[in-house]
Amino acid sequence: MDIGRFFGYASISFHNHPSTIALPPKNNNPETEHPTLLDLCKNVTPPCRLNPLLFNGHLQTCWTAVQSQDIPIYYKRHVFFAEDPAFAGAFAVDFVVKPYEGKDESLPPRTTFYKDAEFQDIGSRDNKPMLVVLHGLSGGSHEIYLRSVLRPLVDAGWEACVVNSRGCARSKITTGVLYNARATWDMRQVVTWLRMKFPDRPLFGIGYSLGANILVNYLGEEGENCLLRAAVVCSNPWNLEAGSLALQRTWLGLVYSKTMGASMKKLFEDHIDEISKNPRVNIDKVRKIKYLHEFDRELQGPTWGYPSEGAYYRDASSCDSLLAVRIPLFAIHAEDDPVGSREMYAFWISAQLPQIAVKEAIPFQEFKQNPFTVLCSTSLGGHLSWFETGGERWFAKPASRFLMKVAQDIDLDTLEKTKVQTAETKANMNSKAPASFDPMRRKLEIDIRV
Repeated sequence: MDIGRFFGYASISFHNHPSTIALPPKNNNPETEHPTLLDLCKNVTPPCRLNPLLFNGHLQTCWTAVQSQDIPIYYKRHVFFAEDPAFAGAFAVDFVVKPYEGKDESLPPRTTFYKDAEFQDIGSRDNKPMLVVLHGLSGGSHEIYLRSVLRPLVDAGWEACVVNSRGCARSKITTGVLYNARATWDMRQVVTWLRMKFPDRPLFGIGYSLGANILVNYLGEEGENCLLRAAVVCSNPWNLEAGSLALQRTWLGLVYSKTMGASMKKLFEDHIDEISKNPRVNIDKVRKIKYLHEFDRELQGPTWGYPSEGAYYRDASSCDSLLAVRIPLFAIHAEDDPVGSREMYAFWISAQLPQIAVKEAIPFQEFKQNPFTVLCSTSLGGHLSWFETGGERWFAKPASRFLMKVAQDIDLDTLEKTKVQTAETKANMNSKAPASFDPMRRKLEIDIRV
């Protein structure tokens, strides 16, 4: 038994390629050895000392619903419309702004809409680093876990925006579909738009839980052409089928699944007028579901054309996409993420809990194959939790420090050349091999127009 957990002491492990990429520093001295991605990740990761009263993943995760710490971040929202007709519809992006007076009761706290004239002048030639954020299951820009990382970055002069999944954060959908776990199209449009409006800003990404899964899928799809310079993912479920089966394996897992299923049913009911126009969706069946996997079976499957929830999970998982990532990626994960663990201590409260990411779904071997990626795993922490005694979340420290270090200390233009060289080397290797593995080969040709 690990006695240290009862004192809040979490062990930290790193999982990575034997030779992670070298990160060329600014003001480069040719005689100085470049630090590696692993060096940087280790340097920005402090000891993990958590609240000893929250000594397992269940307690840590449940505490997300009862802790009361507030981190004020103000946003202004703009509604974008998809440029690709295959993914038609509207989605909301919340941009971090300076504090202001006034509120909009139709939106989350500290969020108002941009005025049209105000938004038209949003572009800039400044070179501030900018972060693009993807939230977790049925969440949004208001989630405190993402604000805990935004705060130190914004205080350091960063710009940021949150891409809200369709229908989340009190946004309205305009077609008969919600988002799914491989819904990378809105992220892609926003990043392309940001590059156009802010040509001199280095862009970075961070994703949480289901948003982390979407972000890794996006990074894999973009490969060496990715416009982001580096990224962080926290509590990624990675292998969605493994996570789903873990939820169904224990009574506590079913409790979590029921809570998440209820949260998705609420999202469904909030947008029932539009979703009911989709002829592929049986409204009565969706209303009868109890668990998350049933929701995915009755809504996500028919909506997107998957024959079962298992087919959807296998196609949308990001564990293979990890192999195609070609920018520095730092992943943070707690090995006691609660569902599927064999803890004896189980507590439950009726509150919205995030998507769960079990240890057996972590692609440890894939991390060892890609020099652009590093995984930091902790023995304690729960799901998007890692609560310290003072109420702060430990993961915000390595996540924000990593991003700041890359932006401040690394020669990003030279690093860009590393992506191209790595891609060329891989292409030469594949040309000599009798067969090649494409981690981004998908089974579903998406056409969501109804």
